[in-house]
Amino acid sequence: MVTSPSSSLSSDRLPSAPPADSPPADPPSPSVQRQNPTIPTQRWHIPPARPEQAIAIAHATDLSPLLAQVLINRAITTPDLAQLFLNPDGVDLPSPLEDFPDLAIAVQYLVAAIAQGEKIAICGDYDADGMTSTALLIRALRELGAIVNYAIPSRMTEGYGINERIVEEFHAEGIRIILTVDNGIAAIAPITRAVELGLVVIVTDHHDLPDTLPPAQAILNPKLIAETSPYRGLAGVGVAYILALELARTCWAESSTLAVAQTALGHTLLDLFTLGTIADLAPLTGVNRRWVQQGLRHLPKSTIPGVQALIQVAGLSDEKKGLKPEAIGCRLGPRINAVGRIADPVTVIELLTTDDSGIALEQAMVCEQINQERRRLCEVIEQEAIAHIRQTQPNLQAERVLVVIHPGWHHGVIGIVASRLVERYGVPVFIGTYEDDSDRSMIRGSARSIPEFDIHKSLVFCDDCLEKYGGHRAAGGFTLAATHLTSFQRRLQLFANMYLLMGHLYPLVNVDVEANFTDLTLDLYHQIDRLHPCGIGNPDPIFWTPNVQVIEQKTVGKNRDHLKLVLQQNQSEPDSEERTEDRTLRIEAIAWRWGHYCPLPSIIDLAYRLTVNEWQGQTTLQLDVVGIRLPQATVAVTDRKSAAHEGAIATPTGVLTQSVKPIRFQHGQRFYDCSIDGVDDHLELRIRNDDGRVLAIQPQAHRAIMGHNRTDAQEIDITQPHYFHLIKAALNAMEVYQSTRQL
Repeated sequence: MVTSPSSSLSSDRLPSAPPADSPPADPPSPSVQRQNPTIPTQRWHIPPARPEQAIAIAHATDLSPLLAQVLINRAITTPDLAQLFLNPDGVDLPSPLEDFPDLAIAVQYLVAAIAQGEKIAICGDYDADGMTSTALLIRALRELGAIVNYAIPSRMTEGYGINERIVEEFHAEGIRIILTVDNGIAAIAPITRAVELGLVVIVTDHHDLPDTLPPAQAILNPKLIAETSPYRGLAGVGVAYILALELARTCWAESSTLAVAQTALGHTLLDLFTLGTIADLAPLTGVNRRWVQQGLRHLPKSTIPGVQALIQVAGLSDEKKGLKPEAIGCRLGPRINAVGRIADPVTVIELLTTDDSGIALEQAMVCEQINQERRRLCEVIEQEAIAHIRQTQPNLQAERVLVVIHPGWHHGVIGIVASRLVERYGVPVFIGTYEDDSDRSMIRGSARSIPEFDIHKSLVFCDDCLEKYGGHRAAGGFTLAATHLTSFQRRLQLFANMYLLMGHLYPLVNVDVEANFTDLTLDLYHQIDRLHPCGIGNPDPIFWTPNVQVIEQKTVGKNRDHLKLVLQQNQSEPDSEERTEDRTLRIEAIAWRWGHYCPLPSIIDLAYRLTVNEWQGQTTLQLDVVGIRLPQATVAVTDRKSAAHEGAIATPTGVLTQSVKPIRFQHGQRFYDCSIDGVDDHLELRIRNDDGRVLAIQPQAHRAIMGHNRTDAQEIDITQPHYFHLIKAALNAMEVYQSTRQL
């Protein structure tokens, strides 16, 4: 029973622990929830249609009104904005020297080192962004006459970023300048040591800023520049690209062959920029959109032997007119990333820096073999993870986060599996394995998120359980002692219950616009090319069609993992004469990794991307399914929570992000009041007992305090069972109260 008392909590009053004879609330019955075993439980977000704006944009751009609505959904709401979006080369860019204060300083150091024959070393990273950044600067510096070497830390034994071992080795080799790429912004100790040794350090990075910046002589990071800058969304390879171009311009300022040399080098660097930017899932907005659009056109004729070899082994050699982002994201990028995940990144650096076609093809074949092994590992680990989840049967509606720890898994690929589990279960996933299976004392893991959950903040909330951690809103990594696993799980559950509502626990499908099957033509498919490059910040258009009839369905693939469909749109008022015209009402579709949903219901609403299938010289349209739901006319009116899912997405709030007046609830044999209150621009959860003591949980400060007031309050461990179950009961009471009011 949940009631609302008339009085509110005092801002300075803080509850004693539940008495020893007060048992914790019974844990919820274990279950992995699914509303219907034959369709995925999803929530769809369909933005409102703006037909008048769409028609105006369509007339001005010669786009279909469907795609004009897509632009409106991307905040491109006028014909002028649409023209700028579709023709980004026409936008004047500010000089990067204006936006990056340390760029001129970095160039000055490098010009002097090249002129004086001083050694330069690059410290890269083992992901695609870091490896392409490293290769880009190696090629640029060598072209400009520099003496350059590089090092990449070991993923398995050292982890991410420059470290003191690398610094000491660079110093012993007589290095004068260290260039970090895609790392270094938080490496205070190693960079401090480098400066102590008399080295110059130039940091090029794009990750979030720490409270204290390292003492480098120059720092280039788009997080340090204005949010309105077109350079704000650069990945690590983008920062390296800007540095390389400005260095070349400065070094060749007096050269009579400036134009020819800059064009040749610029195309080479642009190819690597494009590979790294897409593979790193950087937002395809601002300069990223402009440069990636140019790079995709140029990649098929790249002069880098390694790029040509990659294109060859990936089966993309026929793409003469240009590549699409998915060709890099799904075909080229994984072959690069796989090496950094489970093998030696040197393979990729040699692939992308050699000018020997034979060596390039040999290294590309190595990448291909490693990627095959990576795929095998991912499939094995994913199936083992699913089996583990089925065996343990976590109650995801109560826990709201999935933690999977298992021995024997490869550290380099568990992040990929985490993403697949997020797609499958719709909750944030934290997956880990033991550093050493022989003693199992330490766990290393990866995390992937849903839109409403901040991975980095959740790890900060678990700070006292972890040895180290890092990441951003959507993904992260962590290391902890196995003895702290239970505390870690409980803290994550509490954080998830504070920030996630029940309606968030379903995969989100962002739909753009409703389309009839008769709207789907090859002309529409080719028009989508004008919106490219699509990716983060500018996703592929997602269409949806109601009342689609499933004519045929069967599982396909080696393990019957995928679902192949033949579909037909049902029309409420079919016109028999029109049906005799040359109009395609039936269409084939593929639902990747959805084989376990077979058979689907006979009538569905369908969300999809528009693709093509090329076979024996014939090109036909095909739908790439991303969402399925029961037709809304068949959804029970009483299922208000399901119907409210779409409304919950527009303002993705949780229990802790909504102002709630004190709620009375019972836990065990005692009654408590709970509320959300603001303290120093942050929100905290307060639980007050009838003795006047208050338990205050402050997730931003990753702590909880308890007492009658803040003066005598003491920090407590909220992972202890008494407090853990009390807080869960309070959060549940608040959410029940909120959902009752919404109904």
